[in-house]
Amino acid sequence: MINKNDIIRIWMTDTAIWLQLKDKRQSRELFADYPRLANATPHQRENYTISHFGIHWPELDEDLSFGGFFNKQPQNIVKPQ
Repeated sequence: MINKNDIIRIWMTDTAIWLQLKDKRQSRELFADYPRLANATPHQRENYTISHFGIHWPELDEDLSFGGFFNKQPQNIVKPQ
């Protein structure tokens, strides 16, 4: 199970939130797939906390697990070269 100790980077683009693991794999979740994030301002998206197993946006009442980034949609995962 992926936890915060496996994560080396979290960043956002205009359309997605990305994670990078210590093994260099990267994955994203599209804001469009989560209505609260899709309708949030950039400031609201940047206002998150990290728990042991995921990301929480208190103002939006939204949670994403780290494992969820890597347990679906192979097209969203970038493997190290």
